Amino acid sequence: MKKLTIVILNWNGKTLMETFLPSVIACTPEEEADIVVADNGSTDGSVAMLKEKFPKVRLILLEKNYGFAEGYNQALKHIDTPYSVLLNSDVEVTPGWTEAPVKALNEKPGIAGVQPKIRAQMNKDYFEYAGACGGFMDRYGYPYCRGRLLYEIEKDQGQYDTQSDVLWATGACLFIRTEVYKKEGGLDSRFFAHQEEIDLCWRLRCRGYRLICTPESVVYHVGGATLSVESPRKTYLNFRNNLLTVYKNLPDADLTHVMRMRFWLDYLAALKFLITGHPRNTKAVYSARRDYHRLKATYAPIREENKRKTTQTTIPELSPKSLIVSFYLKGIRKYADLH
Repeated sequence: MKKLTIVILNWNGKTLMETFLPSVIACTPEEEADIVVADNGSTDGSVAMLKEKFPKVRLILLEKNYGFAEGYNQALKHIDTPYSVLLNSDVEVTPGWTEAPVKALNEKPGIAGVQPKIRAQMNKDYFEYAGACGGFMDRYGYPYCRGRLLYEIEKDQGQYDTQSDVLWATGACLFIRTEVYKKEGGLDSRFFAHQEEIDLCWRLRCRGYRLICTPESVVYHVGGATLSVESPRKTYLNFRNNLLTVYKNLPDADLTHVMRMRFWLDYLAALKFLITGHPRNTKAVYSARRDYHRLKATYAPIREENKRKTTQTTIPELSPKSLIVSFYLKGIRKYADLH
């Protein structure tokens, strides 16, 4: 029986499929893993193209665009292999890319999720923003990676070529135990997209699971293929979902202080958008905070559930430091200098 299913979520990504699916097929041994494309109600001819050019790839046809989070929740209902890979449609994989993650999952039952090293597909000597060599978080909810602090991305010179426990593994290429994904609630469907894997991984970490990065495995991610860096929609989703993630997962002892600081830090970010000529992004930050407060009451039962199920009270991958202070006031630009 095969242990692994690679699940690629597609929405109007015909060109991406034609470009990157061949590497997945070529580098994934057919006897070891199935490849599935879950289509989120595409209207660009993706499905017809897949049937014609990639007939061996299994299709799961969803009736509408559920977004990234719920799209994967729906897709994994159809998966019964022990391990699944949530793989973005804009990822180029390399020979042997499944070996180290699967080995880790086979040998260490306490590990729930694994990510490979993620390099930038358009600049292959550098790490990629969304994941790099494994994700962490500062005390105020700002995510960062081995290889990326805020917008500063490092060149990969082998400096992080050791397996490491992480707080979160990127959703661009996330190996996860299928049963654990389903049991612990999967991705938050109300997030739609952005930060949903951080929320899931933080939840898993609090419940005693481990997440790791296996840099022996390398993939290349385009990143930003759906929404551009300056997209107000992306800004909105990142700020709103990050606040919800913090609210859902942070212990009571820290929550009030962190949210007070985030009020000032978020509006400083909004001011920076304004003075750099991005007023729509400024408005997006305001809208994100407004909608966070609007949704907060509906998330209170979820927060209580997370607290009840927490078994890991001390999480080393949550830094006690402020990333903003370290980056802007102390001039720290590399993960190794931060830690």
